[in-house]
Amino acid sequence: YFAADYKQGYFSWTAVSKPPFLTALALWPKGDCWGGGGLFEKENKLQLNHHEGATQLAEGFAVPARFQIKPLRGRSGGGEDSPIMDIRLARDGWKLIQDGKTVEHGLRHSIWIKIEPPMVYSKRHAPTRGRYELQMYIHGIKQRDGPWYIIEHVVRDTKNGSTISLGSADWADWCHSGDLLFANYGRLFRLGFSEAGVLNELTSAKLLIDLNDRAFKEMEAPAEAKRWK
Repeated sequence: YFAADYKQGYFSWTAVSKPPFLTALALWPKGDCWGGGGLFEKENKLQLNHHEGATQLAEGFAVPARFQIKPLRGRSGGGEDSPIMDIRLARDGWKLIQDGKTVEHGLRHSIWIKIEPPMVYSKRHAPTRGRYELQMYIHGIKQRDGPWYIIEHVVRDTKNGSTISLGSADWADWCHSGDLLFANYGRLFRLGFSEAGVLNELTSAKLLIDLNDRAFKEMEAPAEAKRWK
């Protein structure tokens, strides 16, 4: 994660921690708010979104001997949501099929930036050899009193062109089992997939967990969250 307190010392930094705790196992000082964060390319390989001259660990921190750190490929240290999001989606099997066109309306409008036509990513359903695909439509950025990204997810049958919209799901992806997982309004759902490859009705989606009653609680990280495994 990337964080800052804007004070003397680190000012801003990228750290690796064990969720849900934020205690840093490793910390890289940043010093400004351009870029920041990073992406695990593999379990023991981290792409750090810092300029090449700002990839030294802070004093007192270390990583395991076989752990590799390198700058994020592309314009490392210069991007924020992108390029991390783009690289992560590609890593996880998503493909950009429509770039989209942005129209900025200003921060006083209900939607700061509209994307018309939308930016569209697609991910094939492996068990049906891609007959079905999950599409993610990004319609805009920063909705007043709403999400930062305005996203709609759609399941499309590539054989007949029919679609099922999940609406404004915050996140969705295919499970390894072939089922569809999606999240909205602080809840996580699983939607079964029949052997014939036909999605069940959305109303039959199983609620896995509702996190709306959870609240932040300040507490000290336990010992196992303060060391590398």
